[in-house]
Amino acid sequence: MKKELFYYDLPKELIAQKPIEKRDASRLMVLDRKTREISHRHFYDIIEYLKPGDVLVRNNTKVIPARLFGVKEKTGALIEVFLLRPLENDRWEALVRPGKRLKEGDRVSFGEGKLVAEVLERTDEGGRIIEFTYSGDFKEILEILGEVPLPPYIKEKLEDKDRYQTVYAKTEGSVAAPTAGLHFTKELIEALKKKGITIVDVTLHVGLGTFRPLKEENIADHKMHSEYYEITEEAAKTINQAKQEGRRIIAIGTTATRTLESNVSEEGLLKAGKGFTDIFIYPGYTFRMIDALITNFHLPESTLIMLVSALADREWILEAYRIAVEEKYRFFSFGDAMLIL
Repeated sequence: MKKELFYYDLPKELIAQKPIEKRDASRLMVLDRKTREISHRHFYDIIEYLKPGDVLVRNNTKVIPARLFGVKEKTGALIEVFLLRPLENDRWEALVRPGKRLKEGDRVSFGEGKLVAEVLERTDEGGRIIEFTYSGDFKEILEILGEVPLPPYIKEKLEDKDRYQTVYAKTEGSVAAPTAGLHFTKELIEALKKKGITIVDVTLHVGLGTFRPLKEENIADHKMHSEYYEITEEAAKTINQAKQEGRRIIAIGTTATRTLESNVSEEGLLKAGKGFTDIFIYPGYTFRMIDALITNFHLPESTLIMLVSALADREWILEAYRIAVEEKYRFFSFGDAMLIL
């Protein structure tokens, strides 16, 4: 299957540059797979489509201030370090810019020496393995010196950095937000609970690979970057009980979807555990865990639009995207939402 089959034309002015004032006031396109009906609502209307007994699965990851700006100790050259994932003993995998200036043994100082990174080795993909030295608490230092990274298509400065976190963000480790969850408010979550909807947390730390375009023309040749996940025993038990009782499992976002679909036993039950997943979901995939999906509008030819096209057929999804452009929906991370039932 060719990646060009997932292309659509998007005017640049529809790429949302900042979040709207109230999270749940964003628009919501509802796709009913049984009737093939497409409805236009607001996100706070989502409660009308959910029923008692439904299980909403959300990704409770929290975005870290992963972008650091420092100087090379030898030369004073300005260096940007983008943290990708922690390893062990204060070591991280990172991207550096400009990459040509940083070789093994080079040191970069941040915040006038409050934090220092030494380059240990180069990765196969052109990144670096670095080791930090510092005095005090690393998380506190990173909070002071680092910046929350925004997707490359967002050009405007974010005034309130909490708007690139979900209201239920808890477990630090992502370099990008699970954006389908950005529409939820604490009040909406409480209203859903009162209606009898169960909410379950899983964790998947979103990596930079979520923004990387497919280079391969044949999508089956694409290799996903691996991302760390955690599913607790309690979460697995709750979801499995609902599944066995025939209740709907509704994923909030593609990251929650990938976490669940990565960990299904031969008996069709969710397995608790932690590790890394590189699952790539595209048309032809049979979903074994989720029944419905809340998601945003995704980039053309991206792995995310391919995942959505596996749940609802590709041509219908592209028709829905064409309508979204026509109706001037807002796209991508700070944009509007879609509910696929």
